[in-house]
Amino acid sequence: MADPSSYRPKPGQIPDSPGVYKFRDEHRRVIYVGKAKSLRQRLANYFQPITSLHPRTATMVTTAASVEWTVVSTEVEALQLEYSWIKEYDPRFNVKYRDDKSYPYLAVTMNEEYPRVQVLRGHKKKGVRYFGPYAHAWAIRETVDLMLRVFPVRTCSAGVFRNAASAGRPCLLGYIGKCSAPCVGRVTPEEHRELAEEFSDFMAGRTGTYIRRLEKQMMLAAEDMEYERAARLRDDIEALRRAMEKSAVVLADATDADLIALAEDELEAAVQIFHVRGGRVRGQRGWVTDKVEAVDTAGLVEHALQQLYGEETGDTVPKEVLVPALPEDAGAVTAWLSGRRGSNVSLRIPQRGDKKDLMETVARNAQQSLVLHKTKRASDLTTRSRALEEIAEALDLDSAPLRIECFDISHLQGEDVVASMVVFEDGLPRKSEYRRFQIKGFEGQDDVRSMHEVIGRRFKRYLAEKEKTGEWDPDGVVEDPDEAGRPKRFAYPPQLVVVDGGQPQVAAARRALDELGIDDIAVCGLAKRLEEVWLPGDDDPVVLPRSSEGLYLLQRVRDTAHDFAIRYQRSKRAKRIRTSPLDAVPGLGDTRKQALIKHFGSVKRLRQATIEQICEVPGMGRKTAEAVVVALAQAAPAAPAVNTATGEIMEDDGGGTA
Repeated sequence: MADPSSYRPKPGQIPDSPGVYKFRDEHRRVIYVGKAKSLRQRLANYFQPITSLHPRTATMVTTAASVEWTVVSTEVEALQLEYSWIKEYDPRFNVKYRDDKSYPYLAVTMNEEYPRVQVLRGHKKKGVRYFGPYAHAWAIRETVDLMLRVFPVRTCSAGVFRNAASAGRPCLLGYIGKCSAPCVGRVTPEEHRELAEEFSDFMAGRTGTYIRRLEKQMMLAAEDMEYERAARLRDDIEALRRAMEKSAVVLADATDADLIALAEDELEAAVQIFHVRGGRVRGQRGWVTDKVEAVDTAGLVEHALQQLYGEETGDTVPKEVLVPALPEDAGAVTAWLSGRRGSNVSLRIPQRGDKKDLMETVARNAQQSLVLHKTKRASDLTTRSRALEEIAEALDLDSAPLRIECFDISHLQGEDVVASMVVFEDGLPRKSEYRRFQIKGFEGQDDVRSMHEVIGRRFKRYLAEKEKTGEWDPDGVVEDPDEAGRPKRFAYPPQLVVVDGGQPQVAAARRALDELGIDDIAVCGLAKRLEEVWLPGDDDPVVLPRSSEGLYLLQRVRDTAHDFAIRYQRSKRAKRIRTSPLDAVPGLGDTRKQALIKHFGSVKRLRQATIEQICEVPGMGRKTAEAVVVALAQAAPAAPAVNTATGEIMEDDGGGTA
C-alpha cells in the first residue's frame, strides 16, 4: 500500500488548465482516469489526509504509485479524451456499466446490393440501419413477419440467396408473397432497394404516410370492383396496425428522444434507457455497475452518456436526451453529443407533462432492475470475498488472491496438444485476458512437460513486459511512456497459479517459475478425482470441505480452463481434418483449387488425371500441374466411405473440397 505523499506532485507543477489525468499502480497499470476544468484544483483533492477522503477514493490513491496528466484546450476535448482512455486502459477504479447481455437489433443491411432484414447483435456495422434495441429477438421476428406482407424484403442468408439464384426457384417466402424474390429476378435491384427504404422509413416512425396510401389504394380497388385486391390491401393495413400496436404511443408529438433514469445505493447503481422514436418506445436496455469510485448521480449520468453514445454517430444520437440530473459540465457534454450527432442535441431534465410521466416509468424500471440484481447477487459479493479468504487461508497466502490464473492441457491421443489460460479477477472471469497456447517444444503426449513449457512461456512474457516498463531497468527508464498502462498480453502477475492436475503438474509449474527467478507467485493444483488441492513439495493434499466456497471457486476456475482448452483443441483438430492434399502445392490458391475440383468433380478423379488433362483447366500451367500430381501421389488416399446399413463400399464419385 503506497503513501500518496510519496508521489504527490510538487507545488506549482500541476497546471491550472482543463485536462485529463491518470493514476497508475506499481506495475504502471492505469487504475483510474478522470477529467477536470482545473487539473490543479482537482488533483489537490486527492492528496488530502487519508482520513478525510471517501473510502473508495482512499483505496484508489493508496493503490496508486504515480499520477500524470495531459492538458487539453477545451472541456469537450477533455470529455472525449477521458472516454477514449477509459475504453483503452479499462481502469479498475472507474465506473463502467457492464451490460448483462447483448441486446438484439432489427437491422436492414443497406450496404448490400439486395438489402436484407435480420436480427443482429454486437457491434454496429457501417451502412446498416438499426432499429431497437429490443428486449427479445422473438419480438423482432413477430414484427417483421407482420410487415413482410406489405414490404416483402429479403430476409434469407447469402448462402440461401445464392442457392435459389442458381436453382432458378425462390424459397418458400417467395411463393407465399412474403419476399419479392430478387434472387430470381422478380424485382430489379432498384425496386428491391426501394422496398427496403420504405421498410426502414416505417420502422423509423413515418407510419401515417403508408397507412393512408394503402387505405386510398384499397378504396380505389373497391370502386373498380377489384375486390380480391381490396381485401388483400385491407389485410396489409391490419398487419401494419398490429405491428404499430406492439410499440404504443407514449409521446404525442412524434418525439425522438432517449430517456435515462437511475436507481442507486451506496454500493451499486442501475441505469435504464428507453429509446423513443416517432413518439413510440422502440427499445429498452439497462446496466448495473458497482460504484468503485466516489461518484454522485450527475457523475453516473455522465458515465452512462459516455458509454451509450461513445461509439454512435448521426441519427443514432437522438435530438433530445432526458436525464434525472445534469452532469457537472453539462455544456461540454451537450457540445460533445451535438458533435457526434452532427446537429444540436438537447440535454435536459423533464419538468412536466408526458415526458416527466414517462421518465417516472423509466425510473421505476431502473429501481426494479436494481432490486432484481440485488436479489440475484445479494450474497454474491460476500460469497466471492469469503471464497477468496478461504483459499488464502487454506494455501497459507499473505492476502486474498485477487487475480487467479488457471492452466490446462488438452489433446486427443497425443495429437493437437494445446493449453489454455483463464483469468479470474475478484472471483469473476475476465475473458479478455484468456489465452491459448500450442505446444511447440516437443511432439507427443506428456502433460507434465507441456505444463512446464506453458508456464515458462507465459511468465517469460510477463518478465519481458516488466522489463519494458522499466521495473527491471536499474535506471528506471520507460522506453515509451505512452505505451505504458495499456492492457497488454501477459503484463500483470497473478497472486495464484492453478493447474489442472496433481503433484506432477504442480511440481512442473513451480519448477518453471523457479527457473525464471519468480518466487512471489503461489502455485497449487486441483486434481479431478477427489477434488484435492496439491501444493508444491507436499506429500499430502489440502482437502477443503465440500461445502467450501473456496473449493467451489477453484472448481469453477479449473472447469473454465478445461472447457476453454477443449474448445481450442477441437477447433484445431477440425481444421486439420478439413485440410486437402492440394494445400501442399506451392502457389496454388483457393481460386485454382476450386477450379480443379469443379472441373474434375472430386479429389479422387483429380488424382486419376494426367498432367495434360490438368493443364486443360483455365489458369493451370504445366509446372503447377506437375506439382499437383506429385502432391496427390504423396498424399495417402482417404479411406472409402461405407454404407453402415448394408456394408457396401461407396464409390467417391461426388464432389470434393479443396
